[in-house]
Amino acid sequence: MGYFPFFIDIKGKRIVIVGGGNVAHRKLEKLIPYEPEITVIAPEICCDILRWEGVQTVRKEFADEDINGAFAVIAATDDNDLNARIYTLCSEKNILINTVDDMEKCGFIFPALVHRDDITVGISTSGKSPLFAGYLRQYIEEELDDHMINALKILGNYREYVRRAFKTEAQRKEALSAVFDLCLACGEDVPDDEDIMLVLEKVSEKYEA
Repeated sequence: MGYFPFFIDIKGKRIVIVGGGNVAHRKLEKLIPYEPEITVIAPEICCDILRWEGVQTVRKEFADEDINGAFAVIAATDDNDLNARIYTLCSEKNILINTVDDMEKCGFIFPALVHRDDITVGISTSGKSPLFAGYLRQYIEEELDDHMINALKILGNYREYVRRAFKTEAQRKEALSAVFDLCLACGEDVPDDEDIMLVLEKVSEKYEA
């Protein structure tokens, strides 16, 4: 069974990481770009975690009430019994839970992530092969060059104009596809507004008759 790839805005949401070692730090690094409010709880917290500004760190043993009000929790300790206890608590409270290296105790999993500008790609093999997921991540990162990022920005800039200028969804799709094709055809260059408007005018002319 695969995992459905929900994309959720976690900005400002409280996420609790229980554990202060390297594994906890790797999870923290994946979350930081999306601006949640992160609290790390552990008796000992590594320097890599402490260097992050804006991350709340609490040096203490985990207590059940530490997850109160959390949107999601990550159990990243080296104590399997504690991780299981955290999983049970979160399940009872309907809090999203990720238990590191224990698929059976995960309400959500961390995909291999590609994140650049406004593009996020999540890759999952349903836990079968992190190595293969990592290979796909590297492949996508290599393909996602500056040219593709510029194409996305252009499509975003013209989306509202196209929505107003074309009457039907089919027409809008054709118009944006024509702009995208122009971006790809320009190679390393970026099409200017005049070239883009000419392409859109050609599409519009098809529907004026």
